[in-house]
Amino acid sequence: MPLLYVTDLAYPARGRRYGDEDVFLTSRLREDFTLALCHPLDAQALMPAFDAVIVRNSGPVLHHQEAYDAFRARALATGTRVYNPLTGRADMAGKQYLLDLTRADYPVIPTVDDPADLHLLPQVAEYAVKPRQGADSIGLAFTADPAAYLAREGAAPGALLVQPRIDFAYEVSFYFVDDAFQYALYAPDPARRWELEPYEPTPADLDFARAFIGWNTLSHGIQRVDACRAPSGALLLVELEDLNPYLSLDLLPEPVRDAFVTALKASLRSFLG
Repeated sequence: MPLLYVTDLAYPARGRRYGDEDVFLTSRLREDFTLALCHPLDAQALMPAFDAVIVRNSGPVLHHQEAYDAFRARALATGTRVYNPLTGRADMAGKQYLLDLTRADYPVIPTVDDPADLHLLPQVAEYAVKPRQGADSIGLAFTADPAAYLAREGAAPGALLVQPRIDFAYEVSFYFVDDAFQYALYAPDPARRWELEPYEPTPADLDFARAFIGWNTLSHGIQRVDACRAPSGALLLVELEDLNPYLSLDLLPEPVRDAFVTALKASLRSFLG
């Protein structure tokens, strides 16, 4: 059963080595599967020759939005199996989930997209403004007056999201295969997002992360729950990455890395039937 593995080996990700991670991961997947690698711009043309497509470190979709939209539409129309499945409700579908989770009272950084709703946010010294379709901090800005900023930008209604800027202690990421927790990493220095160290989650931490995995309802796939430790001590969701989360596999002890690969292989076998 040949698999098409979508990656941009040369993408210049800040603080991450996409190519190295995917070279390692494909070397391990070849132990159990037949696969070929391709750039995201080639995925639509090549996928008819394969039984399934695995989307991994392919870079932010907004850099090739038209090609990704065409790939997604064709995969759905032809019933091509894509891993992660295209039913994800989080970053795979844009940033709408931050608004949905805010309205549903999940522990997420409060988010609005309408100037009329700015009063719903807590009063802080500074606010973050980001594109609804943003990724990799592209288009992120900070302002003390979000109402004036939105008026000045003149963006289309709903195009920009506004959040309070949180003075968090650190960021922490929880990594899952399907609904099974694999490992956690955190950035002790808030100014150095990708200088990560192993993190031992508490039962409360895992309950927090699993709530978002459950909300997303993906039957299979790799997901990363990114959170920050707020001044109150509580965790707040920053991002729920379900499209192509970077895994920082090079930072893991070998037994943890091997366990992740084993879980991924089992998930793929189950997904492919």
